[in-house]
Amino acid sequence: MKNIFILFVVLSFVPLASCSKFLDQKAYGVLTEDDLTTVEQIENSVISAYAGIGNDEINRPLSLWGYGNVRADDAYKGGADENDNDLLHWLEICSPSVGNVGMWYNDVFWYRNYIVISRINSALRALDNVSEGQMPLKTTRIAEMRFLRGHIHFIQKIIFKHIPFITEDMSPDDISNESNVALSSDSVWLKIAEDFEFAYNNLPVVQPEIGRANKYAAAAYLAKTYLYKAYRQDDMHNVTSIDMGELQKVIDLADEVIASPYRLENDFAFNFLPGQYENGPEALFSVQYSMDDGTTYGRLNMGCALTTPTPGGDFNKPSQDLVNAFKTVGGLPDFDNYSTADLSETDKVDPRLFHTVAIPGKPYKYTDVNFEANQTRNHTMYGLYSSLKENVDPASPFYVKTGPWYANSKNWIVLRYADVLLMKAEALIETGRHNEALPLINQIRSRAQFSTQFIAFAAGNLAITTYQDGTNCNWTEDFARKALRWERRLEMAMEGCRFFDLVRWGIADQVMNMYYANEKDAHTYYRNAYFEKNKFEYCAIPVEQINWSKGLYKQNFGY
Repeated sequence: MKNIFILFVVLSFVPLASCSKFLDQKAYGVLTEDDLTTVEQIENSVISAYAGIGNDEINRPLSLWGYGNVRADDAYKGGADENDNDLLHWLEICSPSVGNVGMWYNDVFWYRNYIVISRINSALRALDNVSEGQMPLKTTRIAEMRFLRGHIHFIQKIIFKHIPFITEDMSPDDISNESNVALSSDSVWLKIAEDFEFAYNNLPVVQPEIGRANKYAAAAYLAKTYLYKAYRQDDMHNVTSIDMGELQKVIDLADEVIASPYRLENDFAFNFLPGQYENGPEALFSVQYSMDDGTTYGRLNMGCALTTPTPGGDFNKPSQDLVNAFKTVGGLPDFDNYSTADLSETDKVDPRLFHTVAIPGKPYKYTDVNFEANQTRNHTMYGLYSSLKENVDPASPFYVKTGPWYANSKNWIVLRYADVLLMKAEALIETGRHNEALPLINQIRSRAQFSTQFIAFAAGNLAITTYQDGTNCNWTEDFARKALRWERRLEMAMEGCRFFDLVRWGIADQVMNMYYANEKDAHTYYRNAYFEKNKFEYCAIPVEQINWSKGLYKQNFGY
């Protein structure tokens, strides 16, 4: 079992709404908030909140591969066919069904996230009832809970846009009467920022137990929040302006992280390997998983179980467009012609391709065993590639069969140092300081250039170099923006963020409709796909939630 503080804790809270007669009787084996009186019990409620951020359901994971990869141009849904996990198919092709009959998927995702927020707020209420004298780490634990609350609200915000922001001081009646439009979109961003700012101001720079959020993780997440907040949107989801002051906050907070002990891993691969490689110098915050903890299978990453190339999985399959994007010419991305021809055996590529995509005939996950075409369930529909980053070597002890599926105990990195460098570079470019962004982007490209120890089989195909202004490029603001956006795609590929980047930049409709046009002949289910601007930037508010609120919740524009 990993040496981390997060163990699997079963801690249930009874709803606080009043009951009557025999329903007032306390259920056996259930812990209510009134029972949280000792420091140990309160610490366990904090651990329960941490556990919530990793208790993924198999097809609605907080790693967001369905919402961030499949919904974008990075991945095909995969699986058996269109009907296998059908809502992901509707998200993939921007079907009108996403707004009506497909709501069950989004409804459960919405509900589960607010269950996690409920755990967090329960812990905060318990912490409020103990003194600093009784619990010297009280303020630290409050800061950790506000970090987690910011994290889950952030996820809700980028998927649904208009959400209720739920805090520990709200009663059940307050929650029932809180509309998803009580706060403006910008005000919700501010609430999320306030949680991360409290965490930043009150967390230690080092936590004695691995897995707890620290000051630098809070700084990184606060920077990420301000980056999204800076791109102002109107009610129709159009990007109308970019706030320069908030971009400066991104730069300042990123500098805090850059000055910290965190850094890029020496090899890109180290971020995506289990065991000794986990919680490394690039991992600012990770969801912790484990094995041999006394439960049936251990605390496994069930949210990515469907992405394994197995008969019950094979979802989240890298698209041909993504694979082609790794091609290089003279060591730089082939910006203009990458999609005109599919990757061939003779093409030169960025090394990160072989860390991100399993390719038939090439070793799978740094082993001597090749990935084979017959491991794909429906290659005619979804192609031959498979996703690597979230998966492990099937022969390793970290790979576990759980019923019909396979999961693993490898951590999921929520925030990477590389992401912070890219956030700062983006903010610099958008504030007219594109020359300062160049060395940041080159740091990441240099690391990619030397990330080859696990992919010696591909040595003859690798060609990557840094950007050299006046030599191999003309580093103008427009070129820098294009380079930054390309670098984000390659560096963060298949990590669940591509779609949200496109929406933040206000180009989702352009990119996705061009993607559909390029892919529709090879993948016929794209022939009727169309990204409707001012609608599909966000998911519809689940009708079940609107009904539960008795019409208090309002639907997103376009649905």
